[in-house]
Amino acid sequence: MAITSAIVLFAVIWFMVLFVVLPLRLTTQGEAGEIVPGTHSGAPEGLKLRRKVVVTTVASVVIWLILFLVIVSEMISVRDIDWFNRMSPPIYDRDG
Repeated sequence: MAITSAIVLFAVIWFMVLFVVLPLRLTTQGEAGEIVPGTHSGAPEGLKLRRKVVVTTVASVVIWLILFLVIVSEMISVRDIDWFNRMSPPIYDRDG
């Protein structure tokens, strides 16, 4: 895996995990009973974004490491998920 592929994979995982973590333990202004004028009652109250970014980063690193090891060790390859046999057969050299 090239360094660019690894960075892109981490970025995609990070944003996906962020979108999962953002609504967790969310208290809305309506639930807290303190609605700021001009905002919706469903707006977050005390988002605690720094903590959510840390949780997102830790979870993303763990997921990324697992996927990285699977990809680098070739436990699963593209040919393993070619269920319709659309890929050409692998080409081997004379020695292998």
